Amino acid sequence: MIDVVAGFFLLAGALLALAASIALVRFPDVFSRMHAATKPQTLGLLCILVGLALRLQSVGAITTIVLIIAFQLLTAPVASHMVGRASHRIGLLDESRLSRNDLDD
Repeated sequence: MIDVVAGFFLLAGALLALAASIALVRFPDVFSRMHAATKPQTLGLLCILVGLALRLQSVGAITTIVLIIAFQLLTAPVASHMVGRASHRIGLLDESRLSRNDLDD
């Protein structure tokens, strides 16, 4: 039974990573791509790591997986935020796609 649950998490993570990679190619601007690179990719990696932890079930492996999850959750949002701010500052923002811009001066 645990193998079925682990397989589900691994498959779900792979599908989320695939969706993120397709969105990186298909989305038109930096901000849409930034969203696609952060949200489904992070969730996909977390699903894969949970599936791996369920499959391995050793203390050393689970400790390493928890550290990877913590590092990913700490760095991905910060990197995405910095890319978004830099893109806005250099003028890559398409005003026609926004309903509201909170960063306008």
